[in-house]
Amino acid sequence: MPLTDALSVVICVPARNEQRALPGLLAALAGLDGIDRSVAVCIYLDACTDDSVAVLDRAASTMPFALQVQVGTAGRASNAGVARHAAMAMGVARLAGAEGLLFTTDADTWPRRDWITSGTAALARSDIVAGRIMRRNGMADGTQSRIEWYYDRLYAYRRRIDPVPWEAHDTHHFSGGANMAMRSSVYRALGGFRPLPSAEDATLLDDAARAGFRVRRDGAMIVETSSRRHGRAPAGLASALQALDAGEPPLFVHPRILVGQWQAHAAMRAGFARIDDGDMRAQLGSQLGLSGDHVLGVARDCPNAEAFAMRIVPAPQGAADLVTLQAAEDALTSLEMAAGEGVAA
Repeated sequence: MPLTDALSVVICVPARNEQRALPGLLAALAGLDGIDRSVAVCIYLDACTDDSVAVLDRAASTMPFALQVQVGTAGRASNAGVARHAAMAMGVARLAGAEGLLFTTDADTWPRRDWITSGTAALARSDIVAGRIMRRNGMADGTQSRIEWYYDRLYAYRRRIDPVPWEAHDTHHFSGGANMAMRSSVYRALGGFRPLPSAEDATLLDDAARAGFRVRRDGAMIVETSSRRHGRAPAGLASALQALDAGEPPLFVHPRILVGQWQAHAAMRAGFARIDDGDMRAQLGSQLGLSGDHVLGVARDCPNAEAFAMRIVPAPQGAADLVTLQAAEDALTSLEMAAGEGVAA
């Protein structure tokens, strides 16, 4: 059955020398609920020196979706952000100006069977969605699992302080390009992924929020990815796992520092509706050490409360003062307990 009668779905994947991973990805995509020839999969091969082209050529006629492959120019300066931008450009071109839904993942990743249906449902309530990323054999990397659980708890606490109506009940902290979807008009408005060697995915989500778009982190939209120790992004998952293998202790911003920023977000979001009131502007400005005129100047450039909150609140002071994972966990537990929350096992 078709996924949607209104919007086309395009899946965009950057790949570099992934001939071993591509068959697993294609098999996972072929098994998606509702997959048919109306769904296009655009794979951008970024200066590959392996047999990725041959792998995809052999598979093309057997796939239940439309497979489009583009080979990047060898020797062209590239990185993770450039490659994902190029893959997404294929999807945008495929839509030919029409509104559609753009999904993106990685070549070493396996979307769950309901990936597109859960992403489509999430986009009915938001403009861009980041899904949950689960590592295959993740229990072998206990410290990384502990870190991810801590960040999930921290993000849930953030949404308790600063709730937004478009957030998923089952939320999480992930912001990786291995599991994202968005309306094509939103992607075009943002100018696409930036050409960054790493964090192009988290940067896009930040850009979206600052532009006033609804960013949702939805735990129902799931992919599984590898726990390999070599990867393209210098600050990606592979690098993090390598650092843990080498015994490097992970460090974290103290949760109490972040809480102040999130409380300010909530205050700015709530006050935006009364921004024409001079007393309200003065009150908001006093919380940030700004004048009412400064507050009004920022608000005039913002399309909505989300953009205003994300733009006017500065990065938290003291964010460079890092603590151990145990100290961060203990501090977060104290905050949760003070708020009447339990800590799930």
